[in-house]
Amino acid sequence: MSDRAFAFIFSVLVIVASLGACGWLLVSGQAATVDGLFLLLYCGLVALAFALYVMFLIHRAMESLAPPPAPKPVKAGPAAQKPVLASAEPSE
Repeated sequence: MSDRAFAFIFSVLVIVASLGACGWLLVSGQAATVDGLFLLLYCGLVALAFALYVMFLIHRAMESLAPPPAPKPVKAGPAAQKPVLASAEPSE
């Protein structure tokens, strides 16, 4: 398994566990205490951080699947013209 796939799966598991902990704190009533409130905020912050990373991974994967842009044609500028050869005879 590639490192990106492992990071994706691990991140999804952390998000699910954090949201599960948030739900448990709300259902059990522990979120009403000061300690529970801070634990709820911490779990939400961890879930948000890993969700941002998952969104970044998905965006990078979608960019790699997109076809590369077509190359632009090169314009012939003054430097691309034929050089003027100097004549060997001196001009009078």
